[in-house]
Amino acid sequence: MRGTVAFLLLVVAVAARAEQLGTVTFSTSCAASTQSSFNRGVALLHDFWYEEAQRQFQQISISDPDCAMAHWGVAMSVFHQIWNRPDEVTMSLGWSELEKAESRPAKTIREREYISALRIFYKPGKRDYETRIDAYSAAMSKLFTVFPEDVDAGAFYALSLLANKPLNDTTVDHERQALAALEPLWAKHPDHPGLVHYIIHACDNPQLAGQGLEAAERYGQIAPSAAHAAHMPSHIFARLGMWQSDVNANVASVAAAEKALEAHHSSIFDELHADDFLLYAYLQSGQDARAKGLVDATGRIVANGERMAHRPGMEMSDMLPYFRNKAPVFYFLEMRDWKSAAALRPSPGTPEDAQTMTYWARIVANGHLRQAAAARADLAKYDAVVEEMKRGKYAYGAQATGALIQHDEVLAWAAFAQGNEGEALTHMRAAADLQDKVGQAEVDIPAREMLGDILLELRRPSEALTEYDAALRMCPNRFNGLFHAGQAAEAAGDKARATRYYSALLKITSNGTQSARAELAHAKTFVSTKQAE
Repeated sequence: MRGTVAFLLLVVAVAARAEQLGTVTFSTSCAASTQSSFNRGVALLHDFWYEEAQRQFQQISISDPDCAMAHWGVAMSVFHQIWNRPDEVTMSLGWSELEKAESRPAKTIREREYISALRIFYKPGKRDYETRIDAYSAAMSKLFTVFPEDVDAGAFYALSLLANKPLNDTTVDHERQALAALEPLWAKHPDHPGLVHYIIHACDNPQLAGQGLEAAERYGQIAPSAAHAAHMPSHIFARLGMWQSDVNANVASVAAAEKALEAHHSSIFDELHADDFLLYAYLQSGQDARAKGLVDATGRIVANGERMAHRPGMEMSDMLPYFRNKAPVFYFLEMRDWKSAAALRPSPGTPEDAQTMTYWARIVANGHLRQAAAARADLAKYDAVVEEMKRGKYAYGAQATGALIQHDEVLAWAAFAQGNEGEALTHMRAAADLQDKVGQAEVDIPAREMLGDILLELRRPSEALTEYDAALRMCPNRFNGLFHAGQAAEAAGDKARATRYYSALLKITSNGTQSARAELAHAKTFVSTKQAE
């Protein structure tokens, strides 16, 4: 499905390359024969290749039964600090491993401090997640203070700062604290995977994205064997509207994931996550056939993943239905195929958080179509799914900033469908103002761009242009943002600005050579007419 020559060459290159996960030297008092394996395990942790890290540390614990830190490694492998919150099974497993570590005490103070810090998080009791992650972060801060030359202590401490950010904190204070720890260490250890990885995560927001570009350009070079590591640069490239760089990173990630799958390592989630970003980049850059091919391929990839879902170590198998639903949602919305988006249904077995995405898409589409009854019905379904979500394992997500933004968006489009224009603008402006502080989600449509859409449909082009301008500053080079900014400028009588926006759209889409969208035909005609004047 990806059959370009460049992709095939990349797959061959990745397959032939010796494993590269970044450079880690994590000294332990375990058997000398396990040192290289331990370094690999810690590198895998930093690359978020968690299931493979777990296997690595379990193998060490077998080959060296007195290695307490091997059990710390297993407990760290199931501690996905910024991906999700551990369930009861995970908490029990982590605590069991740390009890094993305590039963064969580590031989150095440093190792005991690593184990002690993690015990704080996993210790049984009624403490909530926030209390646990705060205490763990404080312990890692202490460890790094005592051992300031321990690069891994600094990296894991910085990661804990990103993990313990309060749910609705709209500042970048934690990110700046993490960068303060990471950047001096990175200057000394340029090939360390954790440092560069966590710098990217810290900069994955509108305020700091430019500061993360150097790390983004580096990470894929030092750890290309880890699918997630190969993908991570695209978080920055997407923020900066660097679509071809975004494509390249995710093609490399897919190649790494497929190589891992050949070695019987589960990487379905990594492949789908890369495809998620890849679809978005294709849509922004007008590579429409490739985008449609990815949507068509998603069902096949998910089906393969679902067949593997009961394998030991299958990573985040509950995310598979999420991706099955997400690909068509964003394809139809970005292509502005409102009728197809309004007809979407959550696939069987879809978790509540992914169901909200489908109903969000339906409400956006029904808003554009002015289908009031359908929008009201979908809003009721959306609210019911959110209430169900609050009772499940993703309850915290229903209160997260992204959920609050999405809720205002659906209220806005439902109101717009019913002709309540003032209410629609109030809700969409609230969504945009909040999103300005935290940035849009990884793959998303900016709320401020949607605010511009509403204003443009209300025939208020000058106001719409102001919103499109602001949206493009936060989310540069978006296809629909550029086109509709040009359309708004054109309607407002500002032909020079319209030309600039249409020209920028043609530039990011290689003059529309891979797309038959009417928007590009209009942009070409307008620009050529303007040039002929």
